This record gives sequence, C-alpha cells and structure tokens, in this order.
Amino acid sequence: MKRNVELVVISDVHLGTYGCKAKELMRYLNSIQPKTLILNGDIIDIWQFKKSYFPKPHLKVIKKILSFATKNTDVYYITGNHDEMFRKFTDFELGNLKVCNKICLNIDDKKTWIFHGDVFDASVQHSKWIAKLGGKGYDLLIVINNIVNWFLEKMGKEKYSFSKKIKNNVKKAVKYIGDFELTASELAIDNHYDYVVCGHIHQPQIREVVNKKGACTYLNSGDWIENLSALEYHDKEWKIFHYEDHKHLLKDDVTDEIQDINTNDLLKIVTNFTK
Repeated sequence: MKRNVELVVISDVHLGTYGCKAKELMRYLNSIQPKTLILNGDIIDIWQFKKSYFPKPHLKVIKKILSFATKNTDVYYITGNHDEMFRKFTDFELGNLKVCNKICLNIDDKKTWIFHGDVFDASVQHSKWIAKLGGKGYDLLIVINNIVNWFLEKMGKEKYSFSKKIKNNVKKAVKYIGDFELTASELAIDNHYDYVVCGHIHQPQIREVVNKKGACTYLNSGDWIENLSALEYHDKEWKIFHYEDHKHLLKDDVTDEIQDINTNDLLKIVTNFTK
C-alpha cells in the first residue's frame, strides 16, 4: 500500500551516470503518493550525458515522474548545475509539471524557500570546466566503489563509501558543507523564511539555525548516489527518508505505469533536450 505524503523533495539523482541508484529510487517512488513532488536539481546529469549510457531503469524514473504529473501530483522541476540546460525552459508548464529555478511555498503558514544551491558554489560559477572534470572523477570513484561493494556483499561484509570517507576526513570538504548550510540559512533569515530547502552538496540534513536576526530550519534532501535520501513533509513535520532504513519494506518495481510512452521514444526526447 502506498503512503500518502503531503510533500516530497528529492535532488541529485544524476540520471545518466553510473553512480545513480535508479532502481532503488524507483522502489521508493513506487511506495509513495505525494500531493507535491519537488525535484530539486541535478535530476538528469546533462554534463555527463551520453546517449550510449541511459539504461532502462533511468528512463523508468522519468516515466514515473511523468506518471505523478498525470495523476494529480504537482511536480516542480527546479534546475541545478548538472541540468542547467533546462534553465532555458524556466517557467515552462505542462499540466501539473512546472520547470523553475526556485520556488517559494507557504507550508502550514510557514514561508518556505526551495532552490538547488549551486549559486553558492564558486567552482561552478567561475570555473565550470574544473567542476565538470571533478564530476567525472566523482563518477569514476562511484563506479570503483560499486565494484568494491559488490565484492564486500559477496563476502558478507558491510558496504563502504569512499566519497563519504573522503568528505568526512578532508577539512576543506567539511568546512564547505558547514559554510554552505550557514550561508543558505542566513540568507533565509534575512528574507524572513521559516524553511530553506537545498540539494547540491549530497548531505541530507535538518537543522535549526539561529543568529541575531532570527531563526530558520535548514533542510537538505541529500542524493540518490550515496545517501539514497529524500525529504518528506507530512502532518506538519519534516523527516529525512533513508532508503537503507526502509528497503526491507519496499517492493521491487514490477509495473510500467505509463504504457503509452515508448522507452525508445523517451530516450529520443531526453537526447533532444540535452543537445
């Protein structure tokens, strides 16, 4: 039975890359019925897009998103840096699907500001080629990590995350995450927002930030490469959904909910959008 959820935020799926956990994401999406679904950037990784690698599970995620939009779910696609090409379609609307750079919502009388967060990243804004090179290196690291984890599973041992280990032990990475969260929160407080919701840094989080000017709740939806996480708002409460904590309750994807969209046709559409 599907869970009814008022609002779901996912980000940093990176469809079209080897690190994307599309099958796990499909199991999650098939388990919920959200009133509003917010895709907070880097859903399709256009930076690393290759027509030769866009497997069926990745296309199924797109079809599932379209399925939500045709079944009375409001779907907002907020653009990020890896799918920045979609910014030329800002304010595009097709039924319940809307493309935008940010959204401001009123959630139970709380002002909510939602955006991807790459605007804070100097490496993306000023040295894009370095950021793209870093993205490819990150993708390669994930591929190697997946191979290692396959062997670890076969040996009955716990999975290991290279990138998490690096992030947690490199002082600059830890400082960047802290600075990102603080910058977003202080801007939100300055503009009288109660909630600020970001993606981009692949670090799921819910924390209260207080300064001399006021307070707000900072939230981050994480990603579907390492953390496999989402934000859910229901019954006036925010929660982080962690796939690993609930995977034993989720069913495998056994249906193809949009029969009238051919997978090959959908791949052509995705390819045309990324040109």
